[in-house]
Amino acid sequence: MQKINDMQKTDKINGLQEELTALIAAVRTETNAKKKRKLIEQIGQYNRRIDKLKSGRILSRETKRDLVAYSFIAPNFIGFCVFTLIPIIFAFALGFMKWDGSNPIEWAGIQNFTRLVDDTFFKAALKNTIIYCVGTVPLTMVASLALAIVLNQKVIGRGIFRTLSFFPYVASLVAITAVWKMLFHPSKGPVNSILYNTFHIPAEQLPQWFSGGLVMLSMILFSVWKYMGYYMVIYLAGLQGISYELYEAASLDGANTWEKFRYVTWPQLSSTTFFVVVMLTINCFKVYDIAIMLAGGGSGELTTSATVLVYYIYQKAFIDWDLGYSSAVAMVLFVMVLIVTIIQFAGQAKKERA
Repeated sequence: MQKINDMQKTDKINGLQEELTALIAAVRTETNAKKKRKLIEQIGQYNRRIDKLKSGRILSRETKRDLVAYSFIAPNFIGFCVFTLIPIIFAFALGFMKWDGSNPIEWAGIQNFTRLVDDTFFKAALKNTIIYCVGTVPLTMVASLALAIVLNQKVIGRGIFRTLSFFPYVASLVAITAVWKMLFHPSKGPVNSILYNTFHIPAEQLPQWFSGGLVMLSMILFSVWKYMGYYMVIYLAGLQGISYELYEAASLDGANTWEKFRYVTWPQLSSTTFFVVVMLTINCFKVYDIAIMLAGGGSGELTTSATVLVYYIYQKAFIDWDLGYSSAVAMVLFVMVLIVTIIQFAGQAKKERA
């Protein structure tokens, strides 16, 4: 019986070898790149099958290597599934449910989404989030690029200025918002004191930086100041990757400083700028902590002029315990970020093809 099995195994190996030889011959004559890649993959599969039959191993060498690799990423992947992926899926499902966290879950259909149309607070939060994004993204990009260009030059104390520019990003948010609120305090802050003493603006007309219509401006300016150091570092990496020969060629053609930036620096930084814009946009849509720290006051509650979408999601979920409706708002935020990101990727792909 053993001999018959050995004979069968030998016959199977010989058959696979013949098929493998035919595949190798087909690869040599194939001109289509896509089909050629497919044939090469099949050759690898045949080699693994032949090796498995010859050695008699249950698992091939490649399979064992794959299992070892998967064992290394398994803890992180399991943690991601348990704490991120499953809650995300549950939140999407919860958007079509009605649940207060204690009573049984009820099916609501699209009722949570139809409520959004007449929700004044949702509209205010959506408007504030869009204003914040539109104001923060371009200003941060311009400020960080300008800072990177200046600090990429051979200036005295360049390292110190780079460190000072990056410091607001790594500093504690609680500490720097406290400093910012002291600087712009309506009655005791030095900014309003300068406006009162130097520009003679009446006390009753001094700006209230953290309430009313100026609160979004304060949030935008604070965000630009805090994050421009981080994106400056990214732009510095991009600038140092540009070949100096390109600038020399532009100089020989008589290009001035602006023309060098327009025709050399800016095109070479297109990939870096794309990354910066995508990351900035996503971070701006997720803004929460800055709004709470700057405009939350002692109670941590935001007024309509400062409410953003993430805070509204938190408010509906953990203050009003309307978990289904808060999940619906979260889905709207997700779709917005997804659409903006897809548009940005499509624009970048079109630019690269041009």
